[in-house]
Amino acid sequence: MEKHAAKPPSRSLLGLALSIMSLSCRSESPPTNSYAREHQVTHAPQAHLLTNTGVWSPDGEWIVYDLRSDTPGAGFDGPRIEAVNLRTGEVKTLYESKNGAHCGVVTWNPRAWQVVFILGPENPTPDWQYDFSHRQGVIVDWAKPGVAMNLDARDLTPPYTPGALRGGSHVHVWDANGDWLSFTYNDALVESDLRDIAVSLPRPHVRVPPAHPRNHDGDYFSVLASRTTANPKPGSDEIKRACEEGWVGQNGYVRPDGARQQRALAFQGSVVTAKGETLAEVFIADLPEDLTQAGATPLAGTATTRPSPPRGVVQRRLTFTANRKFPGLQGPRHWLRSSPDGSRIACLMKDEAGIVQLWTISPNGGSPAQLTHNPWPIASAFTWSPDGRHLTHVMDNSVFLTDATTGQSQRLTERTPDETAPLPEACVYSPDGNKIAFMRRIGMEGGRFSQICVATLHSNHRLKRAP
Repeated sequence: MEKHAAKPPSRSLLGLALSIMSLSCRSESPPTNSYAREHQVTHAPQAHLLTNTGVWSPDGEWIVYDLRSDTPGAGFDGPRIEAVNLRTGEVKTLYESKNGAHCGVVTWNPRAWQVVFILGPENPTPDWQYDFSHRQGVIVDWAKPGVAMNLDARDLTPPYTPGALRGGSHVHVWDANGDWLSFTYNDALVESDLRDIAVSLPRPHVRVPPAHPRNHDGDYFSVLASRTTANPKPGSDEIKRACEEGWVGQNGYVRPDGARQQRALAFQGSVVTAKGETLAEVFIADLPEDLTQAGATPLAGTATTRPSPPRGVVQRRLTFTANRKFPGLQGPRHWLRSSPDGSRIACLMKDEAGIVQLWTISPNGGSPAQLTHNPWPIASAFTWSPDGRHLTHVMDNSVFLTDATTGQSQRLTERTPDETAPLPEACVYSPDGNKIAFMRRIGMEGGRFSQICVATLHSNHRLKRAP
């Protein structure tokens, strides 16, 4: 598929002047040396929702978001996908849903001017409403707003089509090269309550027979990357849910033998302990370069079995926390995120005092290492800086910066009351590492709405212990 390298539209002098007049997210004095410069970039009286990663355009000039009315996004009712220009405040509509569908959870290709997001079913019927297994990913090019291309194909009638799936996809994220995409998946035919990790790669158009009204073609070849089971054996490495995944490294990671694993996904896998308790642990799926070859079972599944990962996919468990005082991954909903060099995968777990901290683990396994030792729990999803030196997250009603080596955390925004505190869904570095996008609820006529704010780092940020 062609990647459009078009630049964003030129900004008018009037728009620039207006943006300068409204740079502050709150009416405050200029920031002190302790804080980043913060300004609000959206202002419409409606909710604006960021995804947990991939919200910045390749040049760092635009931020993409959706308009679901519920801040956590539990209600899937977004009418549009929009992008806002950081300097001028210009808003561009990239897609507006129609025929009863809704859209949301949008991310940007890091190398091209195109976005991907969830689209719910058009012309919904009583037997096919929006549901985990009734949604799909679509791609829209910046140069062609409103024109959606199907990411994942769907085939609901046997014999099923290799490269097509049979259910719904969610939170689509490109790899660092802007080629392959990962997402979570729910099957519509067999055990739809299970969730898996899936991958789409650019291949010739996947054509699906029109044997079902909800069948459709796809522009990418899609397969599962995880293997789940409805009834995991207690104490085993079998999982009943795979979710909250992240690509490992910008170019994979180095295995113990010195060879490079080019593509891998870290994800949360729900295991059942020997005592019958369900815990989320860190898993990894090493991916082969060719995802089109079936293993022992069909890629597309059968009438009684779910789709299966391709030949060569290796699923491994990385953490074993059942015997810890506070076992399993803990804290707010978060996606596993790898350092750019692929050497560490970050997650959230509680320390011995019961406080949610950042931890890291090697993709090759070993013991997880506690990174932060803060007095407050990490309160949001997080991202790494592009150079791998820091992570950003919400904590104690502020945006924080944490040193990836020492674990020291620095407060970037002033602590605010609960009603205006940074929201937990997103805290996302810009491509140049100089800005962080997040959300606050801002009071205005008509109520309080989640608005997008940006913290711009400055040269006298030197990491020290949080005040």
